[in-house]
Amino acid sequence: MSTIAAQAISTRRLDLLPLHVEHAEEMAGVLSDPALYAFIGGAPDTPQALRSRYQRMIAGSPDPAVSWLNWVIRLRDEGCLTGTVQATIRHSGHDLLAEIAWVTGTPWQGRGIATEAARGLVDWLSRQPVQTVVAHIHPAHQASAAVATAAGLTPTDEWHEGEIRWHRSIRR
Repeated sequence: MSTIAAQAISTRRLDLLPLHVEHAEEMAGVLSDPALYAFIGGAPDTPQALRSRYQRMIAGSPDPAVSWLNWVIRLRDEGCLTGTVQATIRHSGHDLLAEIAWVTGTPWQGRGIATEAARGLVDWLSRQPVQTVVAHIHPAHQASAAVATAAGLTPTDEWHEGEIRWHRSIRR
């Protein structure tokens, strides 16, 4: 698979910026609310731990057939980071599949930021050689289900590690 690299994506209010280690300090604050981890598990990272994690993410997948793409979400008018979006791209049969995820810091939730970022990401992916977009969402996470729906994904009957698989085919 030829590597697909994260590129800057702009939407009406947001800039999705390719992840850099320098984002760790600000993102540690954005992701500091333990409530963010209720459905996905884990706990907030310190800036140092996040910096190390970002270094590993930026280095890329050890599997050359998998691309890790990660962005921070910048709210343009306020000039601050508000969350992240990501896509893991791999072959699925003869197709390229992108598994996406998003998180918005608690202070910025309820403002449509995750929806706008996810739509921007899916739109960008539709211009790449990706045929399928999926997300895995906890069945009780209504906000993420709403984001997935707004990004054009629909729930399937498939489950993955206690989460529902959502799906969207990209027509060529």
